[in-house]
Amino acid sequence: MPWQRLIVEVNSNDHELVERCAVELGALSVSLEDAGDQPVLEPAPGETPLWSQMRLIALFPEDVDCNQVSRALTSAGVALPLWERLEDREWARAWLDEFEPMFFGHGLWVCPHGQTPSEAQCVVHLDPGLAFGTGRHATTALCLKWLAGTALRGRTVLDYGCGSGILGLAAAALGAKRVYALDIDDQALIATRDNASNNGLAAQFMVVRPEDYCSEPVDIAIANILARPLISLAGTLAAAVKAGGTVVLSGILDDQADQVRQAYEPWFHMQKPTVHAGWVRLNGIRGTRVHTVS
Repeated sequence: MPWQRLIVEVNSNDHELVERCAVELGALSVSLEDAGDQPVLEPAPGETPLWSQMRLIALFPEDVDCNQVSRALTSAGVALPLWERLEDREWARAWLDEFEPMFFGHGLWVCPHGQTPSEAQCVVHLDPGLAFGTGRHATTALCLKWLAGTALRGRTVLDYGCGSGILGLAAAALGAKRVYALDIDDQALIATRDNASNNGLAAQFMVVRPEDYCSEPVDIAIANILARPLISLAGTLAAAVKAGGTVVLSGILDDQADQVRQAYEPWFHMQKPTVHAGWVRLNGIRGTRVHTVS
């Protein structure tokens, strides 16, 4: 059925009051988004940073009395809200409208289920569910292009921060014998397990939370997350990669690359960065020396 969507701008001091009022007036869901082009990057685990100026969006049943809700909110000091009629659709699947087969070189394609280009040699069929990762973002594309151009047959791969599992899936489809997929988000673990099963690759996967991971050092560790967690994970990823193995790092803005590279140089021989659309991928070869963090 159709819905009524309320949109109103609020500041960080009164968003809780407006949210509570909307729920009491019959809102079925309430969400917040940035209204002032103020990026919030890399929150630490457990943090919920908010923008100073926000847009509150509340979803109501079609038969809600919009005038009554507007009057109640304005009497509480809220700006006059905007109302939109929203036609019903399966919103959790709306990403499929924009998701088309994508080619990353050397025969590797990432496609939605039911779509396989006739020229495809190696295909990963993907349903990200509620997890990050379809290949459309520059950070993921940088990693997929690297995987597509790397000899993976018989190698072991650690995908740290696996999201939808897209990088581990590509590695397995390209010949990796074992993929360890780690994430702190339970939705990511569910999506990765489902995608591995749907691609016939479940036997090659171990999908676990980081604290449950235990393995011999791998040939390749790949992490597409963000600069701050990458820096904090330098020692962890170094310990996870065998001598002569490779680390692949993405999710790094151009002006963060030097700081991330320096964090990994005690263990890895870092190579020239690859840049795409303002994002950077860093690769490094694991040395034999042992470095301990004091």
